[in-house]
Amino acid sequence: MRKKILIIGAGFLQSFVISKAKELGYHTITIDKNQKSIGFKYADEYGVVDIVDQEACLKFAQENRIDGVMTAATDYGVLSAAYITKQMNLPGLNYEVAKVIKNKYIVRRTLFENNVDDVSQYYEISDIDELDEMSTKIYFPVMVKPCDGSGSMAARRVNSFSDLRVACDEAIKASLAGKCLIEDFVEGQEYGVESLVHNGDTFVLGVMGKYMTTPPDYAELGHFIPSQLSIEAKVKEVVQKAIKALNINFGAVNMDVLITKDNSICIVDVGVRMGGNLIGSHIIPNGTGIDYMGNLIRASVGDQIDLNASKSGANVVTRLLNLNPGKIVSLPDFNKIKKRCQVNIYHHLQIGSVIREYHNNLDGCGYVVSVAENKKEAELLAEEAKHLVDISIIRE
Repeated sequence: MRKKILIIGAGFLQSFVISKAKELGYHTITIDKNQKSIGFKYADEYGVVDIVDQEACLKFAQENRIDGVMTAATDYGVLSAAYITKQMNLPGLNYEVAKVIKNKYIVRRTLFENNVDDVSQYYEISDIDELDEMSTKIYFPVMVKPCDGSGSMAARRVNSFSDLRVACDEAIKASLAGKCLIEDFVEGQEYGVESLVHNGDTFVLGVMGKYMTTPPDYAELGHFIPSQLSIEAKVKEVVQKAIKALNINFGAVNMDVLITKDNSICIVDVGVRMGGNLIGSHIIPNGTGIDYMGNLIRASVGDQIDLNASKSGANVVTRLLNLNPGKIVSLPDFNKIKKRCQVNIYHHLQIGSVIREYHNNLDGCGYVVSVAENKKEAELLAEEAKHLVDISIIRE
């Protein structure tokens, strides 16, 4: 009989994992709170379950006698996946470690105590009135973010104490735990790093450059690989040190790091799941030749993995479809744009839906993926495709 794998989350980005698991021959089951989740149509079975409700997720997993469980591209399913693996004795991330990673303040404290990177100022609050006692301690600028957030939601640079209360209030409201983190603001270029931990070994699969929005928002606009970073080897060493300090024992690790002008390395976020924005499904496989997503799926059900590259890595550039806002009346001919620009386009645009002004990853409408002989060519093609999509949409 085929092994059963449970994918926690069935949104747009999880649909790539669901399809891949089915392609590999596994019996694929998925859950999501949203009854209209796009990933449901790709799975062999699905259930409408709140993915942050650990007991409900466990009950569903036990009833379906699964052989493995994983989540991807979202932090909300991490604790539930780890809880299931603990209770059902399946391969997976240690549950206590998952709880640590869920709290950005504890992660920051652990990295500081183990001398992993160069961030030294960090505070956690759950009530903005706590700021009154901290007025003489904090030195600006600082970065404020929800302690358990993702996708750059409610993340903001703050330059003065007068603006700190508003920023913290927004971050606390955006946090499921009702807490926010205040830490050093680091000026630098942001990179993403994707790793896989298996049988006690850490494999850093790739370092990706990022395109980012301009302040006051700090959201991704796309990635490129190779990173063309002169200190990539040093970045990989810091990432491996962080994984060891945090006792991450299994699975995917997605990190965001900032590189300053003097080549200091600062870790700004750690996720114990495959990165979003097509990192696992497209960027790493095309950029390195390694079947990242397939290996994560196999590891989750206890099957053998193979991290050897099956092909040479290419220059890959992605662009998020951060589009002009408005209600969609008519959509472009995507196939025509793909053919003209020699790219792939993945989107969830529909006639009648509303495009929001872009402030974080959740406001994006999809992705352009460009693979070319050199980075510049890939960038130009990706940007042209995104532009053509944007100007071809008719809005009310």
